[in-house]
Amino acid sequence: MSTKNKILDAAEVLFADKGFNGTSLREITSLGEVNLAAVNYHFGSKKELIKAVMSRYMNELSPRLESALAALCQDDVQPTLNDVFSAFIGPLLHLNEFKENGTSTFLQLLGRGYTDSQGFLRWFLTTQYPDVFAHFTQAVHKAYPELSAEEMFWRLHFTMGTIVFTMSSSDALIDIAHSDFEREVDIAGVIKQVIPYVAAGVAAPIAF
Repeated sequence: MSTKNKILDAAEVLFADKGFNGTSLREITSLGEVNLAAVNYHFGSKKELIKAVMSRYMNELSPRLESALAALCQDDVQPTLNDVFSAFIGPLLHLNEFKENGTSTFLQLLGRGYTDSQGFLRWFLTTQYPDVFAHFTQAVHKAYPELSAEEMFWRLHFTMGTIVFTMSSSDALIDIAHSDFEREVDIAGVIKQVIPYVAAGVAAPIAF
């Protein structure tokens, strides 16, 4: 494995587990068994390393997600919000083929971008992958045209909070499903459980 990939692999594990703010470069170099000079050589800074970790997943996710969302906007039939959020299932689960536990890791990393107040990361994602956000916004608007830009902001913000909390505790939820309900649930099952909930929340009547 190349030194660059060793650094990325170590960084994503620690960032997902401890957060961007809670992870030091020293911890990354120790886990990756590389020296600090290698991190500086390949990435230049911690911010650039964070971007590289996210880009590795987004480059794999975005083409599939864009295609799935664009398909909803091309048909004459109005999609439901459940259709819109369900479009994420296939692309997200593909990340498990890309990397072991890739789906869960990516969603935890994405959540860290919000809980750790990494404003630069949100800016980076929206500017680097604008078509994902454009297709998603278009699909939501087609499913619920009465929703104003402000209402959409609030509802998608609450949706992200729900997803971040769910994915950060996904291991515990899987254990609870097994011990309390004798259900064998994997990460795909967790995602399928949360989608009707967030879709219904976004679809709620507009508050006046």
